[in-house]
Amino acid sequence: MISLPPSERDLHAYVDHRLNESDRRLLETYLSSHPQLAAQVQAWQQDAQQLRAALGGALQQPANPDLDPALIRQRLKRQSRRHLASAALLLIALGVGGLSGWQAREMTLASAPLPMTDALQAYRLFAQQGVLPADLKVQGNGAMQAWLDRYFTQAERLPDLRESGFQAVSGRLLSTDQGPAAMVLYEDQGGHRISFYIRPPGPKNYLLPRGSRNDGELQADYWSDSGYNYAMVSPSGSAVAQRLQDTQKF
Repeated sequence: MISLPPSERDLHAYVDHRLNESDRRLLETYLSSHPQLAAQVQAWQQDAQQLRAALGGALQQPANPDLDPALIRQRLKRQSRRHLASAALLLIALGVGGLSGWQAREMTLASAPLPMTDALQAYRLFAQQGVLPADLKVQGNGAMQAWLDRYFTQAERLPDLRESGFQAVSGRLLSTDQGPAAMVLYEDQGGHRISFYIRPPGPKNYLLPRGSRNDGELQADYWSDSGYNYAMVSPSGSAVAQRLQDTQKF
């Protein structure tokens, strides 16, 4: 049960829909008589909605989200729609001949998302804009690795970037259609930031070849191993990115 006045943890639990019914009503009654705090909470709710829209899923999921019946039903509906769309596209390609079929294939490829777009989005929202507070704040890899192990038991170890001057300082749990994802934020003594991103493979268990791409002001180095996709995101063309290239192999 929450206490009054509510703590910052209580307020964020309210924004993330993690309070039970009685606590939610108690907090809403309190907010109704404290308009300044209510306005702050409303701003957090708006930020959370924008983040969900950007990432295409809820930021917070309950433990073992794959077992939640509502989420399973939603996932099955999305998969069914995708299968129907693919079948329709195949019929169109077969019916109108080789040229039209090739054009349909090109359109499908063009609409496919670029590798690790969600990793770049997460960096912009958390590292640059600071949309929402972190789920975990630490100094160093030890506590952060224990936190990651709760959700990604078979994944690669968290990169140790001390040689490059970076320490893991915070983590944020995210969500994809395939399951939980996470971003770990690193900082150096100068306040420069880079991120490590881990997520399940995309549809059809799609694993990534090792590669790198620029997206505006950011660079993503990505790869796959141990059944997960990974990315290191840093400011493109910066001294920070060059330092990582010189000291690390991703």
